[in-house]
Amino acid sequence: MRRCTKLLALLIAAVICTAPAAAQPSGSVTLVKAGRLLDPRTGNVLTPAAVLVEGDKVKQVGLASQMSVPAGANLIDLGAATLLPGLIDGHTHLFLDIIVPPEAEMRRHSNALFAPGLLLAIVESPTKRALLGAQSAREDLLSGITTVRNLGHSGIDGDTEVRDAINAGRIPGPRLLASGRKLIMRGSYLQSLNPALTDAVLNQEFLLLEGGADEARQAVRRNAFQNVDVIKVTADENLTVNELKAVVEEAHREHLRVAVHAADTTSIQTAIDSGADSIEHGNDATDEQLRQMRAKGIFLDLTPTFYDGFILNIAEPSIVLSPAYRAARASSAARGKQEYDQLIQRVRKSGVKFATGSDMCWFYPGKTRGEASVATFVKLHQAGMPALDVIRAVTVNAAEMLGWSDRIGAIEPGKFADLVAVSGDPVADVSELERVRFVMKGGQVVRNEISQH
Repeated sequence: MRRCTKLLALLIAAVICTAPAAAQPSGSVTLVKAGRLLDPRTGNVLTPAAVLVEGDKVKQVGLASQMSVPAGANLIDLGAATLLPGLIDGHTHLFLDIIVPPEAEMRRHSNALFAPGLLLAIVESPTKRALLGAQSAREDLLSGITTVRNLGHSGIDGDTEVRDAINAGRIPGPRLLASGRKLIMRGSYLQSLNPALTDAVLNQEFLLLEGGADEARQAVRRNAFQNVDVIKVTADENLTVNELKAVVEEAHREHLRVAVHAADTTSIQTAIDSGADSIEHGNDATDEQLRQMRAKGIFLDLTPTFYDGFILNIAEPSIVLSPAYRAARASSAARGKQEYDQLIQRVRKSGVKFATGSDMCWFYPGKTRGEASVATFVKLHQAGMPALDVIRAVTVNAAEMLGWSDRIGAIEPGKFADLVAVSGDPVADVSELERVRFVMKGGQVVRNEISQH
């Protein structure tokens, strides 16, 4: 009994020690002052700036001298720092933590690069995966990501349960839009599984689209039963327009948006013709498809995860790579970089609505999940996107893509007080986003390395 009591005490202490800094009570008033405040929508900068926060919402934005601040309000003075809205990751996988396998395993097994993560459904318990997801969520929040859209690979109810725990204040984390199980065609993931176990394995992570439009509608209803926030579909050449259109119609009937994984031109066209709300990745989109997306108001959710040698960056610290493998990867990365640079320029020219997501599901040695995710956003600038557009992609644009423009994405009265601060100017140097020093979510201070209250 003494041993159990001691263990419980240690667990409670660990939770207290790792939780973000406690905030002011709900309904309290806080004045946040900073040297500068960036409005991503217009690009305008307010200097000096003040944000009056009441409870979890922004009450007023302007000059402190022009505000009527109640007596006893909390004051947070961030000095010369730059304030901007909390960052939004439009595409992530909090419950995956893929470690690049040895080179021999990648050569000898199909799906070897992704299988270690995808098979978490059977090699780890749902409880352990939920704890992993909670840790990833906390690390995202500490890096300034105050909202995430989790798009699959979370088991049957993992992301909905973590979302609810965050909302109830039981664990720290960003606002979380949960998708539940991803809708796929058989063969989209983990091919050549043991036939006796295939359905049991797949059903832990996915909802199969095999019975035409009726089955597609039923899959949406099963996720809706789990109280998801969004429907995620993987499109491939076997998915028909009628099937995906049924998904979209049923999801919209349930007031849910549909995000479609589509990388090749055939899948992208299927997503466009079906009326998807966002197309994830979209790497092979043609100029005509970008034009159609713009005309229909479909968002392109860019995911520059693999840009500029990502696999080598996460593999080299952990495993031995042969010279031949390293050279092949470097050559592939160079080609991919050039192609992505061209995609970004075509996207900018097309006028299509775009946001960005990290698609982070990898173990990145030396970085937390949040640090790795934010580093992915910055890659858009390396690919030729202006810094202000990168910031828009993870704030106002992402908020619109999620259907939450009335809640997040800008520091404006009535919206959640989700604020981050950096020391420098993120428009002059977008890598400042990787050095967030202050985080507030819903009026609660999560991280503050700039000032004392």
